[in-house]
Amino acid sequence: MTRRVSNAFTGQSIESARRTLAAQLRSAQLDEAELDARILIGAALGLDLTGLIAQAARPLTSAEALQLTQYAERRIAGEPVARILGTREFWGLPFRLSEATLVPRPDTETVVERALELFREQKIHQPRIADIGTGSGAILLALLHEIPDAFGVGTDLSLTALGTARGNAAALGLGNRSGFVACSYLAALSGPFDLIVSNPPYIPSAEIPKLSIEVREHDPHLALDGGNDGYDAYRALIPQAAERLTPGGALIVEAGQGQARNIETLMAAAALVVDRPPKADLAGIPRAVSARKMPP
Repeated sequence: MTRRVSNAFTGQSIESARRTLAAQLRSAQLDEAELDARILIGAALGLDLTGLIAQAARPLTSAEALQLTQYAERRIAGEPVARILGTREFWGLPFRLSEATLVPRPDTETVVERALELFREQKIHQPRIADIGTGSGAILLALLHEIPDAFGVGTDLSLTALGTARGNAAALGLGNRSGFVACSYLAALSGPFDLIVSNPPYIPSAEIPKLSIEVREHDPHLALDGGNDGYDAYRALIPQAAERLTPGGALIVEAGQGQARNIETLMAAAALVVDRPPKADLAGIPRAVSARKMPP
């Protein structure tokens, strides 16, 4: 239920309203209250940071005060800022979100980083990329943005997610180098692919109720629930990927905390060769797990 917030912003200046909002968010024990307040007031007023500074003394209009009050209510109720605004930056690119897509997170950028490392080593001409469980299309479109001659396809079970990904591809000018298909994992794809990437669902089912309210009530459970032990998606995905990779091609998946070694075991069982340690995120957690299909 949305918590009501009194319209404390009426008649306030932009700077005063920003401080009031930050105080409300701190009182609700929300992390990054100052940052969230700046982003939300900027969105409510249609101003960037420079505009907020330049107009700091200007009083809010009644419409702006009402919009900011609505944003405050939603954030205090636990809705993430990215959900409130409907957008999130990933790899320096803007992505529209929908109820069927995860909010792209910085941890997932390790998958992009590992992929670019491999491409720099192999120097593949016109590589073919598949992104499994593409959601908003963040991983695939970040790679296409960085590799100008690449073509990619994203799969997802959700038609809503696929529509969101197509819209993001078009907005980023990547629609002519990407395609999106509704299917389970790689079922509708024949390959071969030089690279297969995925951020699959990997949260054990019993752990989902323990997640933060931002995640458990606002991210789609289809994109979170990895089954009893968290590995259901990997068990399905890895053998399919091994069949559809080109010789020398790579599979890169995001892993949850403590999962990397077991994922490597599943990769080895599918005759994929793990030739380097997982790439860690900023917290030091092994996050991007990769393996190659060796030439015969």
